[in-house]
Amino acid sequence: MKKVSQDAVSGSSPEGTKGVVFKQLIAKDAGAPNFYLRIFDVSPGGHTPKHAHDWEHEVYVVKGSGKIVLEAAEEMLSTGDALLVSPGELHQFVNDGSSMLRMICVIPRPEED
Repeated sequence: MKKVSQDAVSGSSPEGTKGVVFKQLIAKDAGAPNFYLRIFDVSPGGHTPKHAHDWEHEVYVVKGSGKIVLEAAEEMLSTGDALLVSPGELHQFVNDGSSMLRMICVIPRPEED
């Protein structure tokens, strides 16, 4: 068992983001063999880059509201929403609300780790 407090984890702002603090809560250093658990705090007006990757990920909106921008559509997000982003799907998370958007994101452990 490994317990991690989000307050003890350093955050970063990945390239291409605006107003995003990203923390890997459970990852390689915690000994996670299959999945990584990450948290994103997106400030009002902030966003992730438009991107796609080879793996799926599951996202849960802990608090706030915003939207996910897909290649041909946009979907509103709010507290309690969960979604699956499929492999290869172009997507971007945008906080167009007035308060912090916090999301938990689970991905398969990257092969390079």
